[in-house]
Amino acid sequence: MRIPILVALLAAIISPSTLHADEGMWTFDNLPLKRMQEKYSFAPDKAWLDHVRLSALHFGGASGSFVSADGLILTNHHVGRGAVGRISTKERDLLKDGYIARTRDAELKVTMTLRVLQLMENVTEKVNAAAKPGAPEAESVQARKKALEEAVKEVEQRSKLSCSPVTLYQGGEYWVYGYEAFDDIRLVAAPELQMAMFGGDFDNFTYPRHSLDFMLFRAYKDGKPYQPKHYLKWAQTGPRIGDLTFVVGHPGSTNRLWTLAQMNFAKEVTSPLGIRGSERQREVLLRYGKQDPEKARQVQTSLLGIENGLKASKGYFAGLLDDEAMKRVQAAEAELRGRVAKDPKLQAQAGESWTRIEAALKINRSLAPALTVLNGAPGSVLAQLRTLVRGTEGTAPRRGGARGAVAEELEAMQLAAWLVEAKAILGVQHPIVMQALAGKTPEEAAKVLTASPLRDEAARKNLAAAGKEAIQASGDPALALARLLGATVRDLQKQQDEQVTAVIQEHAARIAKARFAVYGKDTYPDATGSLRLTYGPVSTYEANGTRVQPFTTMGGLFDRHFGWGGNAAAIENGAWALPQRWLDSEKRLDASTPYNFCHAVDIIGGNSGS
Repeated sequence: MRIPILVALLAAIISPSTLHADEGMWTFDNLPLKRMQEKYSFAPDKAWLDHVRLSALHFGGASGSFVSADGLILTNHHVGRGAVGRISTKERDLLKDGYIARTRDAELKVTMTLRVLQLMENVTEKVNAAAKPGAPEAESVQARKKALEEAVKEVEQRSKLSCSPVTLYQGGEYWVYGYEAFDDIRLVAAPELQMAMFGGDFDNFTYPRHSLDFMLFRAYKDGKPYQPKHYLKWAQTGPRIGDLTFVVGHPGSTNRLWTLAQMNFAKEVTSPLGIRGSERQREVLLRYGKQDPEKARQVQTSLLGIENGLKASKGYFAGLLDDEAMKRVQAAEAELRGRVAKDPKLQAQAGESWTRIEAALKINRSLAPALTVLNGAPGSVLAQLRTLVRGTEGTAPRRGGARGAVAEELEAMQLAAWLVEAKAILGVQHPIVMQALAGKTPEEAAKVLTASPLRDEAARKNLAAAGKEAIQASGDPALALARLLGATVRDLQKQQDEQVTAVIQEHAARIAKARFAVYGKDTYPDATGSLRLTYGPVSTYEANGTRVQPFTTMGGLFDRHFGWGGNAAAIENGAWALPQRWLDSEKRLDASTPYNFCHAVDIIGGNSGS
């Protein structure tokens, strides 16, 4: 094995389940250095860790890296796709045609804020001290929440950084992370969408993979290219099979520390509901996009995002349906509960926690389906009107306010599909369903609701200026639905917060503390979107009676294309079509050049761009 290298990934490849990864999405304060040294004869020191931490960028729900002394940033194409789509037009489609800035002046400003982690401060003792012993769960949770918010403000004032709370180990630890923010970000280069998603949804989350899934941006400060002290340097040679690789990024969310009851609830309730909702959204976008090329362009980014999430969600759901995997979860939980029961102090602290979580989930069976459906109500009109109603009630938006404008035709299609689903799940007698339909079909009702005069921003402003009484007296059907929808969701959410969420948060934290007491801290927390390091070798695995190649090459790209009949067959097999300029350049490219590889690392959504 060669000296390990840090590889700037051009594509985030989920390791197949048959690949034995070095499990763990480790926080930088608690790395398994001894284990790494014993297995790979290498363990990073503080200087190395500081270097990669300060080279890593948080893209919100994804990751990226500084890769030059002039602030060049590498991430996945699908990470920057939304931002680039927003500056594209029918006449200048930067996604479809790709883009290269030949000069600095040609770099295009995008709306994006990126952050680099500068500070990590453990505030667990301060937060836990805010909860009074023996207090009700909801009261304890609120006390800790307030204490964590105060800790964030205190660190922010002291450090002058942009700070965020980070909860680890299901409430076992509380941290404040401080970031340096960059909001002047410009597009430098992006391949054509067809190259970035070569293979389409068929090849997504699979391997071998031949997509060129990358984008290059640049960070600016005070109008000039930012010059980071730390950035990743390009390797002069690529990795070889067996080489140790590291992924430094921001994995979004895992729930491996859930109790068995929580996993069963996800399997039986939330996962099927989520998949059903995503499939509904996908079907509507496909129908809308098939009408003409411009409509297809308008929904392209949203559709690709939904398809990406849907494929991932189905994979997670398959894991919950894996009986052998669930038996391992059950056995591990039984062992921990047995160890807790033998220790009087731990038994008093957490002995009943598993039972309390089970009881809360029973309550949630009557709340979660309705909340999932009602919170999934589509349409910018309803979102804007709910914001208008909240303004008169003095209540703050729970989820960040209104959404952006959506074409009225598309919105009517989305709303009609949602009404069909709401009717099926909630029943025809549910107040929301009755209010929305008002004796009409879902299609008829959706057209009435989306055609509301209050769709116009000026009309909403005039109504808001007329005051609370005018808003309450309005006979607009969309406003009436928004008012009832907001009140219903608020009541259900209050029940869930108090009777379910607070109970689970309190007792998950107790179980976490018991786990620390029994096993120590020789484990990693669930992913939370916070910076993590994972590691593992470039590897292969067995499939279809053979071994899968660890690298894909330029030659393999063209083989995949021609193996599907080339562009002549693109009507049926468009996923493997190639832009003409790539076909024209085939003979000038070195067919042996590798550009994607397979490695045994533990990653999840959010690691994209690591």
